Amino acid sequence: MNRYVAFLGSINVGKDRLKMVDLREALEREELEEIETVAASGNVLFTHEPMPSEGLAEKIAWIIRDEFDIDSEVVVMTRDELAAIIAENPFAQGPEAGEEKFVHTMFFLDQPGDMQIKALQIDHEGRGNERIAGGTNALHVDYVDGVGRSKLTGDFITRRLGIRGTARNIRSMKRILAKMDELNG
Repeated sequence: MNRYVAFLGSINVGKDRLKMVDLREALEREELEEIETVAASGNVLFTHEPMPSEGLAEKIAWIIRDEFDIDSEVVVMTRDELAAIIAENPFAQGPEAGEEKFVHTMFFLDQPGDMQIKALQIDHEGRGNERIAGGTNALHVDYVDGVGRSKLTGDFITRRLGIRGTARNIRSMKRILAKMDELNG
């Protein structure tokens, strides 16, 4: 059995409210084991027979859609994939590091192209102080002045890139990684 984390998007916004206890029960019925939510709703640790992360993401998205009628973005990663995403974020460490609660990674099921990232940067130019960098199936953003006041919203990013995703800040991602390490013992 392998340990994974699933990042779920769009499950606690508007009319789409999902209790984690109900989600756990639905996932257990579909052969996911040792299910635990971490750091906030929408972060689910679990074990499963070895399987590609993309296949598990599709399986969990199907479960959420079938059981709860919610169309959720689901990104699944192993411990090493999560560690690599944290390490590649240019705003998470070193001399360019931003404040952990303001540094985010938006995860996508597909890789945004270099031209899409460049177009997003150009469209956002002059709209705020945020710093943007592409990643592996991800977009790294330093919300220098805070997320709440930013014009670089998830909807803005989705419209410009043409793909949906779900974002987490570095602080949460590090807590999840530490929890995965703790559980792997």
